[in-house]
Amino acid sequence: MSEVRWLSEDEQRVWRSFMTAVTRFTEHLDRQLQRDSRMPVAYYEILVALSEAPGRALRMSELAALCHSSRSRLSHAVAKLEKEGWVTRRACPSDRRGSIAELTSEGFAVLEAAAPGHVTAVREHLFDVLSVEQLEALDGISRAISVGLRAECASAKAELGEF
Repeated sequence: MSEVRWLSEDEQRVWRSFMTAVTRFTEHLDRQLQRDSRMPVAYYEILVALSEAPGRALRMSELAALCHSSRSRLSHAVAKLEKEGWVTRRACPSDRRGSIAELTSEGFAVLEAAAPGHVTAVREHLFDVLSVEQLEALDGISRAISVGLRAECASAKAELGEF
């Protein structure tokens, strides 16, 4: 076992600052969507993914990957969206084991109503508080973190049988 590379004082500060910002930002977006649109940010992300898909429909496995969700968590969320009448599910014609989630007209209308408030919150608390240079740096940083985690996430999901 290799020796632990403990964080320096500066690294600890950056780590805590990063985690605080991500947590507060996500909590703010969730509160805004709950207050204004009766849905958590995870449901909004599902509706967005479906709205951008051809025919506003995706296989559940594809939807889970796009939403960075486990299949079981996604299935639970889609069940709630079905109860609201925002999404329907049907069997996949090419694979009886798979199912397809489809955004309903009502779901699309709910998404259209929720989008302005959500975009305003994102703009006010991310884009408006950072300079162009900071946004470019954030983009690069975010991509580097995602690339660094991509292989590990795929490996972990394969071990759990999620793909």
